[in-house]
Amino acid sequence: MATLNKVFLIGNLTRDPELKYIANGTGIAKFGLAVNRTYNTSDGEKKEDTCFVDVTAWDKLAEVCAEHLSKGRLILIEGRLQYQSWKDDDGTKRSKLEVVAQNVQFLGNKQEGDETGETDDSDVPF
Repeated sequence: MATLNKVFLIGNLTRDPELKYIANGTGIAKFGLAVNRTYNTSDGEKKEDTCFVDVTAWDKLAEVCAEHLSKGRLILIEGRLQYQSWKDDDGTKRSKLEVVAQNVQFLGNKQEGDETGETDDSDVPF
């Protein structure tokens, strides 16, 4: 039986990437993504819903994300889902589902208010 764990998301960063390095020197960047969905209710009323997703990028991709991305930036992420569970300080079981980025494409613009959609770093390879 074949399995597949692949996610494609387009959304805006909710915060600047936070870059850290683990003991072996590998970079890890964490940031949030807001993905909007517009739909019509049964009455014909237009509604919007936002899904907030935690994203982790590793190694060179983490460093490039930290260097070029900032809050509000529109990006496309290709990655996989990863489930994490842990116990917090008071022993409560916690869990979350996050996206581990495998490829990131810069979309839109770097500066708010620039309606051209053109950027000088949109072709940075990952």
